[in-house]
Amino acid sequence: MPDAPIGAHSRRKPKSTPRTLPTSDSGARLTTSAMIASLDAEGRQTVAAPFGHALCELAKTRQDIVGLTADLSKYTDLHVFAKQYPDRFYQMGMAEQVMISAAAGLAREGFTPFATTYAVFASRRAYDFICMAIAEENLPVKIVCALPGLTTGYGPSHQATEDIAILRGMPNLTIVDPCCATEITQATHAIANHPGPVYMRLLRGQVPDVLGDYGYTFQLGKAQVIHGGSDVLFISTGFMTMRALDAARALKADGTDCAVLHVPTIKPLDTDTIRTEAAKTGRLVVTLENHSITGGLGEAVAADLMRAGIHPTFHSIALPDEFLDAGALPTLHDQYGLSVNSITTRVKSWL
Repeated sequence: MPDAPIGAHSRRKPKSTPRTLPTSDSGARLTTSAMIASLDAEGRQTVAAPFGHALCELAKTRQDIVGLTADLSKYTDLHVFAKQYPDRFYQMGMAEQVMISAAAGLAREGFTPFATTYAVFASRRAYDFICMAIAEENLPVKIVCALPGLTTGYGPSHQATEDIAILRGMPNLTIVDPCCATEITQATHAIANHPGPVYMRLLRGQVPDVLGDYGYTFQLGKAQVIHGGSDVLFISTGFMTMRALDAARALKADGTDCAVLHVPTIKPLDTDTIRTEAAKTGRLVVTLENHSITGGLGEAVAADLMRAGIHPTFHSIALPDEFLDAGALPTLHDQYGLSVNSITTRVKSWL
């Protein structure tokens, strides 16, 4: 293995002409910080770059851990790893297919590669390389991708609203959507020990710490009840579990008792736990996901419950099957129904 990063760019980025960003409903000019993947505006304690630090912790005792990026180390938190382990860091440039192929080659040589980019680039641009070079061979490559779903305001070129739908049909590929900093840390360790390929969605930067307050421990392939309740069952994944917990508190004030079942592993789906919870009589079942209504958690849960002969009153909260707008994340989350206020309003109408 080389002693220094390879494939680094030497090209100079062209100067771009500044443009005026769209404004929010209040008429204030949007700032870059309002449009990037940050969910720390809810007043919670946050952890900086949990994925990068977890990978460094793994690398202390595992010489097989290597990191690759497609020119996005800073924006996937892999820069933390690159600084501490420069001899195990590979800068592949803006070439996602090349990065995936290199990761496959490293895996064949006994390494456990963590390949990072944006979710749109992995799912759309590098799909065939993931399928043929990694999944078909069942290699232990971990593809960790930032900006999943609606976690950026930069529009359809950056919003991976259909990444799970694209990748769910790929044999051998495990799909993980962590909720918070605690779970990202635990999931990074867990997927490193998994013998096959994994696609993990990533919240980066200052990530809220939520599930640590519930004594939660991530288990690959397992769903867990985080909060009990008799009127509504929220089945959620990713950061929408944060929203489900907040909505449960808000609805409790109105006398509605909500349970929250967190499903961090989308594939393989923990059908036993989902069926057990959904079969409890008298509860409205609502899935919540930061993903298109097409092909994600909601459809996976609905299909499995129908196959099992379980027929609760069922609704899905998800992104619409369309290309989304650009803008400030709080405004977009209100617009597309992912905010706590939107969730509670819809649940009340369904009840």
